[in-house]
Amino acid sequence: ANSRVETQRAHLMILHAKLKAETPLAGADVEWLAKLGAEYGVQSDDLAELLNRVDIMPPSLALAQSAVESGWGTSRFAQEGNAPFGQWTTNEYDGLVPRSREAGKTHKVRAYKTINDSVASYLRNLNTHRAYRKFREARAAYRSKGLPLDSLTLAKALKSYSETGDHYIKLLKQVIRGNN
Repeated sequence: ANSRVETQRAHLMILHAKLKAETPLAGADVEWLAKLGAEYGVQSDDLAELLNRVDIMPPSLALAQSAVESGWGTSRFAQEGNAPFGQWTTNEYDGLVPRSREAGKTHKVRAYKTINDSVASYLRNLNTHRAYRKFREARAAYRSKGLPLDSLTLAKALKSYSETGDHYIKLLKQVIRGNN
């Protein structure tokens, strides 16, 4: 999933440089930008926001989240639904109903055909959902300074991923540090 996004980002940066140099884009590039914008929920002419969204997730942070969310791969959601990130869904997608779901609630944990599908969905979620805007802003701040992405610092911006908030962040950091 990260490789796909890295390829998209590299092409986006080339087109961004062309536009900054006032070089007209070919029709295929304009079409590609339109598709990219649709995929990431951004107007294709908003290159600054596209650059914020079309970016990778540090592997150590993704691995920590999957470990925490799935109980190190032992959860029913991970084993039966290839869902190590525990992403919620509605009736639109296949999913597993949590056994302890409160009465009147309708959410499920989305199920996937493959782990790769789950990882791609997780990355798309972080790169598009409004709840993770602060994460994208923090990641963009690293990019603007030419710094490598720091999983421990970026973890702080994922407070809204879990109902446990600060405890969740602390746990993610422990998993990242403890597993180097």
